[in-house]
Amino acid sequence: MELSIDPVQESEELKIPDMLPLLPVRDVVVYPYMILPLFVGREMSISAVDKSLAGDRLIFLATQKDVGDDEPTPDAIYQVGTVAMIMRMLKLPDGRVKILVQGLAKARIISYETVDAFYEVKIDRIIEPPAPEDSLEIEALVRSVKDQLGKIIALGKAVSPEVVVIVENMQDVGSLADLISSNIGLKVEEAQGILELTDPVARLNRVNELLAKEHELLSMQAKIQTAAKEEMGKSQKEYYLREQLRAIQHELGETDSRSEEMIEIRKAIEHAKMPKSIEKEALKQLGRLEQMHPDSAESGMLRTFLDWMVEIPWSRTTRDSLDIKKAQVILDEDHYCLEKIKERILEFLAVRKLRKKMKGPILCFVGPPGVGKTSLGKSIARAMGRKFVRMSLGGMRDEAEIRGHRRTYVGALPGRIIQGLKQGGTNNPVFMLDELDKLGSDFRGDPSSALLEVLDPEQNYMFSDHYINLPFNLSNVMFIATANQVDTIPGPLLDRMEVINLSGYTEEEKLEIAKRYLVPRQTSDNGISGRHITFTDEAIRALISSYTREAGLRNLEREIGSICRKIARQVAEGETRRFMINAANVNKYLGPPKFIREPETDRNEIGLVTGLAWTPVGGETLHIEATIMSGKGGLILTGQLGDVMKESVQAALSWIRSKGKELNLSDDLFQSIEIHVHVPAGAIPKDGPSAGITMATALVSALTKTPVCKDVAMTGEITLRGKVLPIGGLKEKILAAIRGGIKTVIIPAQNEKDLVDIPKAILKKIKVITAREVEEVFKVALESDPFSRPTGVEPVIQKKKAPVGKVLVTARKGASA
Repeated sequence: MELSIDPVQESEELKIPDMLPLLPVRDVVVYPYMILPLFVGREMSISAVDKSLAGDRLIFLATQKDVGDDEPTPDAIYQVGTVAMIMRMLKLPDGRVKILVQGLAKARIISYETVDAFYEVKIDRIIEPPAPEDSLEIEALVRSVKDQLGKIIALGKAVSPEVVVIVENMQDVGSLADLISSNIGLKVEEAQGILELTDPVARLNRVNELLAKEHELLSMQAKIQTAAKEEMGKSQKEYYLREQLRAIQHELGETDSRSEEMIEIRKAIEHAKMPKSIEKEALKQLGRLEQMHPDSAESGMLRTFLDWMVEIPWSRTTRDSLDIKKAQVILDEDHYCLEKIKERILEFLAVRKLRKKMKGPILCFVGPPGVGKTSLGKSIARAMGRKFVRMSLGGMRDEAEIRGHRRTYVGALPGRIIQGLKQGGTNNPVFMLDELDKLGSDFRGDPSSALLEVLDPEQNYMFSDHYINLPFNLSNVMFIATANQVDTIPGPLLDRMEVINLSGYTEEEKLEIAKRYLVPRQTSDNGISGRHITFTDEAIRALISSYTREAGLRNLEREIGSICRKIARQVAEGETRRFMINAANVNKYLGPPKFIREPETDRNEIGLVTGLAWTPVGGETLHIEATIMSGKGGLILTGQLGDVMKESVQAALSWIRSKGKELNLSDDLFQSIEIHVHVPAGAIPKDGPSAGITMATALVSALTKTPVCKDVAMTGEITLRGKVLPIGGLKEKILAAIRGGIKTVIIPAQNEKDLVDIPKAILKKIKVITAREVEEVFKVALESDPFSRPTGVEPVIQKKKAPVGKVLVTARKGASA
């Protein structure tokens, strides 16, 4: 586009009519005296051109506000525009029209008269004030504008040389502003703002401001480009010189450090003894690395990837120790009892000895804290002569922790499985997955789902880590998972593992473990020895019964350590005598006992029954109280009971009411009393499906005023027909009964099969009685049978008879019937 200095007619002599057809134009502002071509394609715009050509060839050009609006309304068109003359017109094959127009004068739209086929507007011509006389200020402004234009042209702004020549020879302030505005690529809003200024000096000042802004932008752009070019030139120069140096060293028979590094990586790949397909991929990536610039980002990523590739134990394997007797000795040295687990490991070694190629077992040790699950994994590794690797899964929520990140991510690393194998240095370690039941999941994925591939023998021989992105054989790894409970482990994951339960230890087992392992370890850790301190068996028993109450051994070891620290202090202060720790002076070091048998369990009482409960940290005894008050037939339940336990009370009460006649209870008794059932330790929530017979026994005892034997505990659910249903966690509950001083335990008859899993030494300490009907429970747990009491006769306290239910564990020598 250009500005004519010899217009077709001088605007002063040109007569412009009040009504003209309107041609809305996009993304351009037309100034007076500007000559430019326009392409017209819209129907209404073509109609406006035809109307103009049919008359005096004059048309009004106004810019529309939205470039993408194909049918602009009057509100979408600027009011100030330019009256122009159509100098030439050419119809194009695609239906459009190309016109050449020249701006003549500014005008303002007064109103829109016709809006059908095209817009016809009534306009008012804008007469500019005359240019001021030449002055120093005007001349300085003109020079500044010309100087600014020269600077932006020097910085790369594209301006036609013809326009530059015209600008140099032009002195008219208004025409100079219009000419420069139309040739420096202003935004539509800025160009329209200049068009609407009628004062020539104000218009030129605005142009000067825009030129200054453009100069700053171009200067900054040039600075950025120069810096980038210099950096690029520097890198290219370094690369060129480095290649020249490499060529010179090659001619001289020398090698540079990078070449030596590549040679070392190649040797490491060969020594890693990777599978053929994996070695081929590693060499391919090494070839890519050799062709890259050492300072590139991808070069560093590939270098780290190759380091991992050569450090992963693709073929490094430890040879299994297949001496079964020696392995048994090692297992017995490290752990007391746990016969079932030891037997399983020896079975694996036996099969491994007979069959060279076999998949590693995937075991899951489930038990309360402190029973030795993690230490057992270390012992298994030592017995088999394998490396031991441990990975804690507690709180893990990101799937990438198992499978790794993609190499494209910044700071990407392989998953914890591959990292553990690298740490172990072999491809067949004993790999312990600790705290499997405490896995989490969130928006980053589900780690338990990622473990499905790891722990599936049918899949893990082709385990693919996202970072390595190559298959790795995990079938030689012996995976051992640990958990406190199986309820929170997903079913598909649990199905892939062989679950072995570690229920807890008896008092004798704890005593033996303390003498063999805990006392020597704590004395050594605290800097003393056997010549400074001695624990008697009675002292350890006192610690077990009065200072700890747990299935495992952690608190017991903690209490032993506390005594050792106090002795260590006295030894450090100069004491030389040997300290004897016995049951009488334990409280001198640890204070009063923390656990004391509750007074109410020392005698038989009405409405007080001992139940057995299972918790994630082992079994617990649970005292259930029931009392009868006068009232209106209400039932009060306290002690933070869960819904299942509340339903057990309701079921037990419904059964008792259905047996009212047999129990010699009057028909209107339940309408005149209120029953309150309470489970002490009310701050602790309690729930579970094994308290039915315990609730029934407490209610029958309270209603019939029959005392409950203090040395009897029970577990089992009840139905409305009085059947005793099976329960879970039997071993933990029996151990809890032994710890609580219970002599007899009543269990459901269907749980008799579970007694096989309980060691004989434990069953010798307690009498186990099975029951199919709840009436059998009452005959054992209550001092007298409530069903045999005559009507109107209060229960008589008498010596306990032999139990009617089935008595188990009588076949062994020394067991009492």
